[in-house]
Amino acid sequence: MLTAQSFAAGRWITPDATAIDIIGPVTGQPVARAGSAALDFGAMLDYAKTRGGPALREMTFHQRAKMIKALAAYLDSRKEELYAINPLTGATRRDGWVDIDGGIGTMFVFASKGRREMPDGHVYIDGGIEHLGRTGSFLGQHIAVPLQGVAVQINAFNFPVWGMLEKLAPALLAGVPSIVKPATQTCYLTHACVQMMIESGLLPEGALQLVIGRTGDLLDRLGPQDIVSFTGSADTALKLRNTPNLTRNATRFLAEQDSLNASILGPDTDPDSPEFDLFIKEAVAEITTKAGQKCTATRRLIVPDAMMGAVADALSAHLSAITIGKPDADGVRMGALASHAQKADVLERLTQLRAEARLIHGDPDTLSLTDADPAQAFLPPMLLACDDPDAARAVHEVEAFGPLSTLMPYRDTGHAAHLANRGGGSLVSSLFTHDTDVARDITLNAAAWMGRIYIMGRDSAAEATGHGSPLPHMIHGGPGRAGGGEELGGIRGVMHFMQRTAVQGSPDMLTAITGQWIKGATQTTGPMHPFQRTFREIEIGETIHTDARTVTLDDIEHFASFTGDTFYAHMNEEAARANPFFPGRVAHGYLLLSFAAGLFVQPDPGPVLANTGLNALSFQKPVSPGDSIQVALTCKRKTGRTETYGEVAWNATLTNQDDEQVAEYELLTMVAYDR
Repeated sequence: MLTAQSFAAGRWITPDATAIDIIGPVTGQPVARAGSAALDFGAMLDYAKTRGGPALREMTFHQRAKMIKALAAYLDSRKEELYAINPLTGATRRDGWVDIDGGIGTMFVFASKGRREMPDGHVYIDGGIEHLGRTGSFLGQHIAVPLQGVAVQINAFNFPVWGMLEKLAPALLAGVPSIVKPATQTCYLTHACVQMMIESGLLPEGALQLVIGRTGDLLDRLGPQDIVSFTGSADTALKLRNTPNLTRNATRFLAEQDSLNASILGPDTDPDSPEFDLFIKEAVAEITTKAGQKCTATRRLIVPDAMMGAVADALSAHLSAITIGKPDADGVRMGALASHAQKADVLERLTQLRAEARLIHGDPDTLSLTDADPAQAFLPPMLLACDDPDAARAVHEVEAFGPLSTLMPYRDTGHAAHLANRGGGSLVSSLFTHDTDVARDITLNAAAWMGRIYIMGRDSAAEATGHGSPLPHMIHGGPGRAGGGEELGGIRGVMHFMQRTAVQGSPDMLTAITGQWIKGATQTTGPMHPFQRTFREIEIGETIHTDARTVTLDDIEHFASFTGDTFYAHMNEEAARANPFFPGRVAHGYLLLSFAAGLFVQPDPGPVLANTGLNALSFQKPVSPGDSIQVALTCKRKTGRTETYGEVAWNATLTNQDDEQVAEYELLTMVAYDR
């Protein structure tokens, strides 16, 4: 039998006489022992804040991203140990893939986004500079820095690995230590994963702790720098959210709650359309994956009135082919629910739903299993039909957290969106259509009630990830009943664990704080041309001021002939003068960029490897024949990319003979670390 231990203040706490046996859903026998005497939550918080927090904040975003990537790779190398435990939870290997590989994959994505989208520094810049004065000497900049507290992460039973890692990854990337509290029923799988991470030696001391069992007075000890991230039922979320201490300290509380998600079959479909087949396939997957124990599972199937019979027949046929039984037995597609209590809860809610809907497939009293005991936590995939969803209430309010969905008809797209919205706020709803007008109409009518809308059709089916698959790139959350939170979502998810602050001051002050040169800040001159200096040698604010070059009419005409860009503003004096933007014939903008490169480029081989692009190009003033231009090229920021080179962003400002700015852009170059 497995032992699930807490990891508190740097040591494992062995279960004592107060521990409980966790009864397995497949055999009805104990599979793990969990719990211990009351933990010292004050010591745990102190350990996280004095050890884990400072160590994480000492690291840059990129260093933390590299740590997360290494941690994910380490878990990936040992994941078969987790898969060996997975069947004890009632889940098949296919279910475990969503949980185990899904969690590890989420860590890889956050690691990648941290390297690509965050600076190699300690301050995240949120948005652009705000000019608060006339001369540019007083500016404003929004920044984000790590909270100096602890992330308490309370997770549900259905995803003991992914549920933890999808919260842990953005917290670590932000620089905030975590205390993880899994649901007791499947905590032994979470424990195994945490034990691997601790054994990896990759995490700073105090960055991760684990609570098995009750949270005691933990929430009563949290302050304004802490955050609670919860996944579970709406009732439990309400109870925790209303903890007086959390309200008193304005402690952040993120909730991802149960929701009655919907799937809509578009009115443009018929049984022979690809969208019909995709709808049926997706509905079957949502009913059976994890035995329907997913917060994103489709609970309501909303179809055109005329299609009720065809959809019911197709779903019943596909669900009849699902093999149910011992999760590690050959050919089994659907395993057990996570516990006997969960089975009882689903049956109770089924009774409530049957007051408004007919059971058309999956009688729980006649269950055929493979290598398993029907008395244990098994249920068949079940399908109900509600003929009058407008009059019904339970089908829009009662969630049976298991392998069950309700089929219901709609009249038109407005009615379909209305029915979907009656869930009171959903994590996700899906739409199966090939009609762009249908997609737009339903999206505009339903988006306010949805965290995510998954639109599926023949054009995107080959790459689609599934209605019920939260991806780390997109937000996972929803309004109303779904909790109002937004987990994941790339860097948006990281920002939950950071404080956004407005900083006001001079360009030099903001440059020093952000580590990024702000226009108007001090410029320096290096000992040689910056293109001959390595990534490590180039300094923020280092600038080269070029000589001037006069732009002639011959230059303009040659460029027009050579490129084929004979736009009238460059070639026709009368037409150009009639244009409100030009005084007469003017130089091409791209000609100015080409001349600028010729002015600042150092042609000899050196550490600069490649020009990879430019950002935010803008033209402020036209350049006429006879005008001259010169360039100020300033190192704006530096970002490490690989083990051998990094990216240098240069601010390029073009001015004319009167020192008026005519153009500006950001040039990106890859520069070697060493010569």
